[in-house]
Amino acid sequence: MDGIYPLNYRLYENHGWQDVEGAITEEILLCIHVNGKELATFMCTPHDPDELALGFLRSEGIIHSLDEVRLLTVSASGSCVDIWLDRSEFELPKRRIITSGCGGGVTFNDLTSRQAPLNTAVRITPQQVFERMRDLYRAGSLYRVTQGIHTSALSDGERLILTAEDVGRHNTIDRLWGKALKNGIPTKGLILLATGRISSEMLAKAAKMEVPIIASRTSATSLSLQLAQAWNITVIGYVRQNSLRVYTASQRCIEPLEEVR
Repeated sequence: MDGIYPLNYRLYENHGWQDVEGAITEEILLCIHVNGKELATFMCTPHDPDELALGFLRSEGIIHSLDEVRLLTVSASGSCVDIWLDRSEFELPKRRIITSGCGGGVTFNDLTSRQAPLNTAVRITPQQVFERMRDLYRAGSLYRVTQGIHTSALSDGERLILTAEDVGRHNTIDRLWGKALKNGIPTKGLILLATGRISSEMLAKAAKMEVPIIASRTSATSLSLQLAQAWNITVIGYVRQNSLRVYTASQRCIEPLEEVR
């Protein structure tokens, strides 16, 4: 399975040593070229590089639909994705922002740029959050083997629609968008579930996907909550078996589930 690196190691447990045949998360450098120009190189797991590249281009606003991609090829090693657009003109972004994502995330967007507030009738109950997070844990096939990887998913509240795993938590969001593009699934109004910290770049990606609710098993950063307040996004953190914290736009989770999208 791509993303798994087999190895043997020594385990100390219960006052004794033993040899174990195990695995860790595989990590590579992936290079993305657009119209023959190198756009970005970042750390990721090696599976489905086409989906990660498509999602990254969509997240950065370089493409808005799969129809804009004339050709996509992946190198034999899986470490380079070449994308040719349906237009010849393409200028590399002049400003690059290194983000706090695992593996050294990168974005060309100013995180303080203006986004329209997400005014939707989407709601979710605490019980639904607990159930969907349990679904998220069960969906982590690579995590069950390596335990060194992040998982994210898009949900309608009743079920998981798409899932993605990667060594970088921000990469999982791009992977989700790439899967959505390939499968013709709109992301507007869906709910984002994540195992990693909710940072500002993850919040910005969710806003562009028009996802009004984000839930994670861990914390959020101060900048992500400031952006969430400005963009009317509900941020839920520290989801446990029977407890959670709603940091912003709490009406989507605290009020009864009365409205339908």
